[in-house]
Amino acid sequence: MSDSYNTNNMLPKNVMIEDCKGNRDTEIITHQFKNGRLFLVGTIDQRMAVDFISAMLVLAEEQKDVEIIIDSPGGEVSAGLMIYDILKSYKYKITMYCTGFAASMAALILAGGQKGRRFILPHSQVMIHEPLISSGFGGSATSIEKTAQSILETKAVLNKILAEHTGRSVNEINKATKDDNFMTSEEAVQFGICDEIRSIF
Repeated sequence: MSDSYNTNNMLPKNVMIEDCKGNRDTEIITHQFKNGRLFLVGTIDQRMAVDFISAMLVLAEEQKDVEIIIDSPGGEVSAGLMIYDILKSYKYKITMYCTGFAASMAALILAGGQKGRRFILPHSQVMIHEPLISSGFGGSATSIEKTAQSILETKAVLNKILAEHTGRSVNEINKATKDDNFMTSEEAVQFGICDEIRSIF
């Protein structure tokens, strides 16, 4: 079996690229990166945020437009906001595609993309909700009160961002995020998280 194939699922890991130096094997993910495509896939945490921001910095140095493929259940608020801030400050075009699922912080990142360039595939879904309390929550009454206040402040920040990018009022966002709010591709466009249902190709 050739090393260019993943023996678990038989999908190719490498692609043959022809350039001025001739033919050579290149990892598919590396090939995509060189063409300005990044993947925001899996749980959003600090490590993902750092890797993502590092890649964006390289693409900014090369003055490249970027395509971002999103399939994520969300994750840490602080990591998600790091990614959001970097995307908002990027000077070149960013096109986003929701492929599969964009939930929680991933949905906020998708909504925060450049207007007219936030796409979703026909059978993909989006989900928005309030910030969740992490497991192991406890402590003194005072510390619990402070934590609750911090969560409410985080909710206000996130809902303000969603309101800004969807054209909805903060009150509408508060109601929409009260429970896990799953949306089809059509509903995500109607709500204002995405601009259009479109294939990547």
